[in-house]
Amino acid sequence: MGFKIGDKAVHPHHGVGEVTSIEPREIAGQKKNFYILRILDAGARKTAMGRPDVVMVPTDGADKLGLRPVISKKDAKKVIDILKADEVAVNTQPWNRRFREYNDMLNSGSPFEVAKVLRDLFRLKFDKDLSFGERKLVDRARTLLVTELALARRCKESRVDEEITVILTA
Repeated sequence: MGFKIGDKAVHPHHGVGEVTSIEPREIAGQKKNFYILRILDAGARKTAMGRPDVVMVPTDGADKLGLRPVISKKDAKKVIDILKADEVAVNTQPWNRRFREYNDMLNSGSPFEVAKVLRDLFRLKFDKDLSFGERKLVDRARTLLVTELALARRCKESRVDEEITVILTA
């Protein structure tokens, strides 16, 4: 899949970004073209200098990395259905094994897997205290989903965030 300047693309580790340019760079003596992505994140992460996160992805390695377009409105509905589902994706004990499995699910880049992580950990926190790492996973999963669902459904992130809260606390 090729992206153009202005396209939105989802990086599996950073979330949704906008392709701001496609630039040639020389790395280890080889010239390659790179997508320059400005990350659009609900948490509005910034670098230490106060600028938004920017990620470089080689154009010839984007598919292998898992860079993909934003999901469709139909797939956004499937994500919401996963959040509403009663099943549990991971019921491994102890917390460190569970953490590893959830981290792998987040790193897959699949919005469906990210939704399962958010759903499961949100429910788990009502039964027991989450570890620091698990709380970070909840925050990361929520941020990834809110940004992408808002773009897919063409609505504000605050509306998606409120809807997710209602679903998970019902």
